[in-house]
Amino acid sequence: MSFVDGAPLPLPGMPDNIPASPALQMTLIGHPQPVRIPERLWRSWLDEPSVVARFESKRYRRHQNRCWPWIGGVSSTGHGSFRAASLPGPSRRGTVPAHLFAYQLEHGVIPRLGWSNADDAVLCHQCDFAGCTNPAHLRLGTNSTNRSEYDLRRRNITSPLADVRGPAGRTRAVAATIRTALDQRDDHDTIEHRIHDAEQAGMPFTLW
Repeated sequence: MSFVDGAPLPLPGMPDNIPASPALQMTLIGHPQPVRIPERLWRSWLDEPSVVARFESKRYRRHQNRCWPWIGGVSSTGHGSFRAASLPGPSRRGTVPAHLFAYQLEHGVIPRLGWSNADDAVLCHQCDFAGCTNPAHLRLGTNSTNRSEYDLRRRNITSPLADVRGPAGRTRAVAATIRTALDQRDDHDTIEHRIHDAEQAGMPFTLW
């Protein structure tokens, strides 16, 4: 990330008017209040080769600008969960959203990120697949714009948002398919066909 007079410059896709903060926010399932992760901690994870190697082993990179599915643990919202570190305390502060780690690995630490107010910055999946970790499919937006886009696109029966299994069911189905294919040493084309079948299995028009 670039700095001018000690202040961070906006990252790609990030509005200029989002205030910066020394720490980021993330919401953990079962915790009503966001858990703040210091920027220095994010940097230590993103700069540590062993942490990055573990992260890369849990996502499947596809070609031609397709989604990069997460094949590790999945949250109830369908997003990948990555245990960057084991930290002391009652919360799982070392476990972070995989797409958030992926975006910051590509673009640097986001000055501020939260899920509390309508104007807080959030990461939006332009592909509508919660399990995607391709940074090219992610952009910074706000809670309000993210919700508006969701309401508009969820009625599209060809969108991942229409999957009858829900976001978590879709992510887990795709991840299980890829893990099985990798264990069987399938070639790239075979894995692509398997992913396609796993994606289509939950779409409304395939159930009739």
